[in-house]
Amino acid sequence: MSSRPITEDDLNCLIDGTLDPARHVEVRAWLDAHPEVAGRIARYGEQRDMLRAAFAPVIEEPVPTELDLSRMIEDRHRPQRPPRWAMAAAAALLICVGGLGGWSVRGMAVPASEGVQALAREAAASYVAYVPDQVRPVEIRASDRDTLAAWTAKRVGRPVAIPDLAAAGYRLMGGRVVPTEHGPAALFMYDDDRGTRLVMQARPMRSDGDMPMSPHAQGELNGLAWADNGLGYSLVGAMAPDRLHPLANEVRRQVRSEA
Repeated sequence: MSSRPITEDDLNCLIDGTLDPARHVEVRAWLDAHPEVAGRIARYGEQRDMLRAAFAPVIEEPVPTELDLSRMIEDRHRPQRPPRWAMAAAAALLICVGGLGGWSVRGMAVPASEGVQALAREAAASYVAYVPDQVRPVEIRASDRDTLAAWTAKRVGRPVAIPDLAAAGYRLMGGRVVPTEHGPAALFMYDDDRGTRLVMQARPMRSDGDMPMSPHAQGELNGLAWADNGLGYSLVGAMAPDRLHPLANEVRRQVRSEA
């Protein structure tokens, strides 16, 4: 066995699964003798798995054509501007196609990068990022509820109701404002004091201003997302859908009553 000390780099490589077999045996033996560090590494591994599960749909998406290297190289060798006659012809064609096809595409599904589908992914990512945090999972605690409501309303651009789930066994821990690709969102976190946490995330919608509740799942996480009056909501938790659905119904009932 090597006499080299075990470093943080070794531990990070263990989590990432990139240690060579011999070093892996040494690090595992060292962790057996240091259970407090082994527990920390195990938690990091769980967080890694949750992150991978949450972002798996995005990772598996094909590379956008505008980021394809071969296409970028090909485009650089093309003229920067097409002839004016070509631009005029293209504009005329677009007008014709738009006039004929605009009505036929009315009501088509919103792309996955927008609407409640995007909100569902954002809420799952926030769950993975903040729920495991045992030090500062929220920025403003429930004891300062009025400040939390005012702060989220200012950052999001409109008031966001803070549901009360105490009757269902979940106390409000507090909340924060989180960034998303569609602007700031309000995040409220709940805990049943037995290790189960829930996250409700809400933000204004560019599309899907009013949408019925729909389920979504990423790995071990389940959620329900919907939109009412231009605000989108998603409730996420590591629990079975049949347990989460009544909670989402209660959230929606309270939100609508305060609208």
